[in-house]
Parts: sequence; structure tokens; C-alpha cells
Amino acid sequence: MAETRDPAPPNSPAGPDSTRKPSASSPTTGSRHWFAWLALALLIGLASAFVWRRSESRQTAAPGTPPPVPVVVARAEPGDIGDYVTGLGTVTPINTVEIRTRVDGQLMTVAYREGETVRRGAPLVEIDPRPFQVQLQQAEAQLLKDQAALQNARIDLERYESLIAKNAIAQQILQTQRATVAQGEATLKTDQAAIDSAKLNLDYCHITAPISGRIGLRLVDPGNMVSAAANTPLLVITQTQPISVIFTIPEQQVAEVRAALKTGRPLRVDAFDRDGTDIIASGELTTLDNQIDQTTGTLKLRATAPNRDDALFPNQFVNARMLVQERRGVTLIPNAAVQRNARTTFVYVVKRDQTVAVRNVTLGTADAERSEVVQGISPNELVVIQGVDRLRPGSRVAISLPENEDEAARTSHQPPAGAVATTGKGRRGSKR
Repeated sequence: MAETRDPAPPNSPAGPDSTRKPSASSPTTGSRHWFAWLALALLIGLASAFVWRRSESRQTAAPGTPPPVPVVVARAEPGDIGDYVTGLGTVTPINTVEIRTRVDGQLMTVAYREGETVRRGAPLVEIDPRPFQVQLQQAEAQLLKDQAALQNARIDLERYESLIAKNAIAQQILQTQRATVAQGEATLKTDQAAIDSAKLNLDYCHITAPISGRIGLRLVDPGNMVSAAANTPLLVITQTQPISVIFTIPEQQVAEVRAALKTGRPLRVDAFDRDGTDIIASGELTTLDNQIDQTTGTLKLRATAPNRDDALFPNQFVNARMLVQERRGVTLIPNAAVQRNARTTFVYVVKRDQTVAVRNVTLGTADAERSEVVQGISPNELVVIQGVDRLRPGSRVAISLPENEDEAARTSHQPPAGAVATTGKGRRGSKR
């Protein structure tokens, strides 16, 4: 009888299922997945390199279409501008007085304070008046003595005239007595002049302000002897209200200024500080000098300002600017838009297709910020004020406006004419 065997377990090497495929968790299956991910990564890298190289080749193949150049523009607009004449000037007082003594004596009293503003007629100093009071008394006494002598001479003259009618005296005696009376009358006039001179010296002992103005530093202290022949004044008074500014202009501008003066209208003059940024005071042109300085080729002008706030100080250096004529309704552009070369003056104008063109311009009057365009630009055209160093005729631009126009455009919710999307916040055009 044959022997019966139990079947081998399924996992047994000798079992009938020993030839079945390995499971997914076997090492052979994991290796296949790793190779698949590696191949996918290689394909993605190759595709990215291909796209990058193609983009580079397109840019290299199209050099005529560079990206737009960012620029800041401003609008040419109608407005008013002043035709000014400028020059370097000096604040000069209209009146400056050195107070000196007219008599010799001791300085007794000083009635002012240094730097004080005084009115005309105000007491300043006093010189010892006693010697001149004595002189006055002597002159008055001499006058009384000579009056008595004259009176006696007139009595004798009357007696001689009565005697000459009787032929009691000689004619010569009468004539001599008449001369004696005339001499006495002249003596009285001399005595009266001596009295007036003594009184005048007494007045000179009390010195008052001849003008209204500011007093400088004290030059002589009380107690010192002063003399009319001394070179040093007692004090100096300078008139500061009103005050003048003397400035110079080139001789080429003299005809223009004289023509403006002939119209009869006042010419305003502004005094700027040394930096030329702030107006210190304003006044009007008073007069012109009578001749041109041949050394410098300039003419001096005087302007007068009220100077009520004492903003102008004597001998201060200022920059004077005089308005000769005001031009109204002209086309104005910022000075930053104006470009110059050896041949012409030009600007970059932004066209409707967002490209720039070079436009030759003729300029007229200019100030610190704007210039008048006589020919070449029309109102509302856009001109480049920043970024011109990278521009060429026909360059494409991405424009932005200065802060003031940018803000106005945002407020009205309407873009400026000819403008496209701005590239960031614009900046204000700089002065040239």
C-alpha cells in the first residue's frame, strides 16, 4: 500500500506555488519606482532648459525691441512769466551821519543807548556849556557899554548941528562927530554878533539827532575832552527806514530797463538772501546812475524799500531781482526739460505711440524753474524732464508724472492725456 504525504505549505520552497511573482514590497519593485522618478526629473529639467534657451534665442534674435525706458515727464502749459533783471547788490542807507562836536569842551552827558533807534531832534550828548555862558555874558556887557557910548555920540552930534547953523563951530568938527556916531552903530552890530555867536555855541553844547535812525556803538565816553578838529566822531546814526539797495546790471540790459522806466510804471525789486532762495524785502527802483563803469561794463541802480521790519541791514550783500516785464499767456516748460548741444537747444517730446522725438525749440524768458517756449512746443504736449540720458530719437518710454500732476490725476480718476500706466511714483523735476 502506497504511503500518503502531507502537501507542502504554501510558502515552502518545495511547494507548488514556489514559482509565483514577488510582492510589491519586494526590493525589485522599489528600484523600479526610483528609476521612474529619476527619469521624470530629467525630462522636466530638459524641458526647462529648452524653454530658457528658446527665450534667450528670441531676445538675441530681436535686438530692435528693447524694453521701454522709464522717464518722468511734464506737461507744457500756458501761463505767465516775468522778465527779470538780476544783479549782486549791497544794502546802502539813504542817510548816514557822523555826529561831531562843533565846539571844544568836556563831554558831560550821554543821553542815548548803543543800538537805539532815535527820532529826529532827540537829545544825544551834552558838552560843558559853562565857558560859553561866560562868553555870552561878556558879549552882553560889551553891548551895553557900546550902546552908552553911541548914545553920548548922538547927543554931541545934535549939539554940533545946532551950532553949525550959527557958525559957532567948524564944519570939520561936525563931520567928525557924524563919523563917530556911525562907528558906534557898527560897534553895536559887532557886539550883537558876539552875543549871537555865544548863544550858538551854547546850542552846540546840546547835540541832538539830525535824522531818524539807528545809533551805532559809542565812540567817545563821558568825561573826555572833545574837539571840533578831532578825526573821531562822537557817534554815527544810520537811517534804516526806508533803506536802499544798490545793485549792478550789465550794460546790455540798460536799454531794456530804461524803456521800462519810460512807461511810467514802478519797477518792483526783490532782495534775496545770499543763497538766492528767500525774499528778504521788496521795494521799487528809484534811479539809475549817470554813467556806466568802464572797468566792469555795468551800471549801478538804486532801489528803495520801506524796511519796516528791519529785514535789510546796512552793508548787507543781497541778490537783487527786478521785474522789467511780465509776459502773459505764453507756453511754459520746466527748465529740466531743456537740453543743449553745440548747435541747438532741444527737448524730448513724448508722442502718442509712447515714443520720443527730438524737437528743436526757441526759448524766451526764463526764471529759476520754468522757461518760455517761443517756438517748437505747443500747450499740453509732454516733455521729458528725467531720464533723458538714456533716450534716443524713437525710443519707447514708460512715463510717469511729477508728484503734483500724479496726485491731480488720481484725484480726478482720469489719466493725463497721452499717458499710460505709470512705472511707480514719479519725482519732481529738478532745477537746472
